[in-house]
Amino acid sequence: MDLAHDGRGIARVGGKAVFIEGALPGERVRFRVLKRRRRFDEAAMLDISRASPDRVVPRCAHFGVCGGCSLQHLAPAAQLAAKERQLIDNLERIAGVRPQRLLAPIEGLTFGYRRRARLGVKFVHKKGRVLAGFREKGKPYLADLRRCEILVERFATLPQDLAELVGTLALRERVPQVELAAGDERAALTFRVMEAPSADDEAKLRRFAALHDVEIYLQTGGLETVRPLIDPPSPLSYAIDDGAITLEFGPVDFIQVNREVNVGMVARAMELLQPEGDDHVLDLFCGLGNFTLALARRAASVVGVEGDAALVARARGNAARNGISNTRFFVDDLFDSACSADWARRPYDLVLLDPPRAGALAVMERIAHWAPRRVVYISCHPGSLARDAAILVEARGFQLTGAGVMDMFPHTTHVESVAVFERDA
Repeated sequence: MDLAHDGRGIARVGGKAVFIEGALPGERVRFRVLKRRRRFDEAAMLDISRASPDRVVPRCAHFGVCGGCSLQHLAPAAQLAAKERQLIDNLERIAGVRPQRLLAPIEGLTFGYRRRARLGVKFVHKKGRVLAGFREKGKPYLADLRRCEILVERFATLPQDLAELVGTLALRERVPQVELAAGDERAALTFRVMEAPSADDEAKLRRFAALHDVEIYLQTGGLETVRPLIDPPSPLSYAIDDGAITLEFGPVDFIQVNREVNVGMVARAMELLQPEGDDHVLDLFCGLGNFTLALARRAASVVGVEGDAALVARARGNAARNGISNTRFFVDDLFDSACSADWARRPYDLVLLDPPRAGALAVMERIAHWAPRRVVYISCHPGSLARDAAILVEARGFQLTGAGVMDMFPHTTHVESVAVFERDA
């Protein structure tokens, strides 16, 4: 039996694959087929006659119902090994390459790690109360949660706390979502509200903010409508680079969800890129400067490019607050291979990529022009990384000298990784 990319066990019966919910590699189980398809079947596990030595008791009382985690029954070391296999499999199968060395995994906390999350909220008439949390596994309904083991510890009971709060509000049926963002010191909750709260509701929100020592924001429409409930709010921030850099961010800005892994990821990127004092570096999909400012402490200059204008403004502010003056930031569409902006026409010694799941296909067209000696690629999807790696190796003259996984999302099937490419001498 093997492990599928969605966390289900894969058995073969008469040559046909059967995806079994809850089963693990190496186990002997009894199962019931739920759906028969032409190429594979889907099944539910009934019982285990021989358990895997890597099977553990899930910590969360809601595991198996809540869709937030799918691997809590598998030991963390085995989860990492499975993700490494998936990374290498994608690189070999799609790109036809294998890294010259496998980098040690970047790890952090396996529970209480998630500092950013979006929780659904719904008043359920049949239950007569509000539910808050993640959706049920494979279903559109919200799971009835009391506690979440992967949220940062101070917010472990947030699903229950939010449900109790929203249940007291007059607009309890008009709050579909609450977004959590926690910095190193302060944290914020952004309430998506379909109408402005009454004075009484605002008073309840203020009391909740004081009780939980959290900033509260209201969002009545798009991101441009986000406003603090109490003005001025305390800034959110986190530190990287051994505390030498502090990055401020907004309550709905993108940041990496796992603080410890992000710290390790930035350090690993510096180690792999090896920037020197006379290097000119290009940081693409730079966000609010997560890598840019650490690179700027080591290189002659860094250009950061990002498609989100609000994040670029945040990056410029972060550079100024940290006294860093050798950076330039640009707003540009990095999915447009025909980009002719000034930053795209000059050469660079080093390139760092941190694209979304879609990867950086359009950027691959520009690599030859920039002629970097080294490229570090931060990936949140092994398939798009492998596709882009094939171009770098086959068409752009690079070697894949190293790759490894990062345990950004323990107990889930998300595979985050880092790869380093060096120009073939």
